[in-house]
Amino acid sequence: MQERSHYLKIRGNCGNFSTMKVALAQISPHLGSLKKNLDIHLQTIEKAKKKNADLLIFPELSLTGYTLMDMVSEVSLIPEKDPIFKKLKAESQELSLVVGFVEEMDKGLFYNSAAFLSGGKILHVHRKVFLPTFGMFDEARFYAQGKNFHTFPTPFGKAGMMICRDFLSYGASYLLFAGGAEIIIVLSAAPGRGTAQAEAYETSQMWEIMGEAISRFSTVFLVYCNRVGFEDGKHFAGGSFIFNPAGEMIARAKYIDQDFLLYEIDMNEVREIRKKWPYKRDDKPEIILEALKRTVSKYED
Repeated sequence: MQERSHYLKIRGNCGNFSTMKVALAQISPHLGSLKKNLDIHLQTIEKAKKKNADLLIFPELSLTGYTLMDMVSEVSLIPEKDPIFKKLKAESQELSLVVGFVEEMDKGLFYNSAAFLSGGKILHVHRKVFLPTFGMFDEARFYAQGKNFHTFPTPFGKAGMMICRDFLSYGASYLLFAGGAEIIIVLSAAPGRGTAQAEAYETSQMWEIMGEAISRFSTVFLVYCNRVGFEDGKHFAGGSFIFNPAGEMIARAKYIDQDFLLYEIDMNEVREIRKKWPYKRDDKPEIILEALKRTVSKYED
């Protein structure tokens, strides 16, 4: 996996630095092999530690591969009990981690999930809400649907997470914005479709446009980690990226190929941009809530 390093430091008016190094692991997981994928995670974690990364993010279903179908139950994990998570929690003592996995809740109930680990603990688990069932996608056959979008405290500020198709619902991004997110993390396993240019798929532009819009109007750091490689006829597009709270792309990994993207951001930039663009100050979630209630009450069966 080739490495690409970038650095950014911006001093806020308070005169302090609150920078952190974010690493994106644009990998190609092995379908259905927890052992091989754990080895990739541990090797990448060691690399990120050597680069003094503070937060390392892996793609959607990074521990299992994406096109699992009937293998879902065979590779499912219970984070509180599984030895794989015991190892990952131990590794998170030195840097925070975000990983994708199949989560089993109760017995026989499986979710496409993402976990944020830090300080030897699991701080939050997000369960994918929008399960695509069109074209090449058939997730709702195998996974239960997540019900919520939460924000949660991290060592770097308040965060929120989404998984792939969640990000294409701008209502989901609003929920994280209304919840006070300063950084939104998106794990993805997005195949490439169409050819807009020689080096990238047309769909890569769609994700980048969404990244620009959400980061600008939510005034957050938007971090998107996509996977690469082939599975069941799907070619995953890569092109992981980071947008700053002004809606500017400040880092992007390679399209199509494996990559390791390291970038240093300053969370004080959220404060500076929100002073300039008061979308957060002027937000009225109570008005939106009441309007949604009226809209939903008019739905017909």
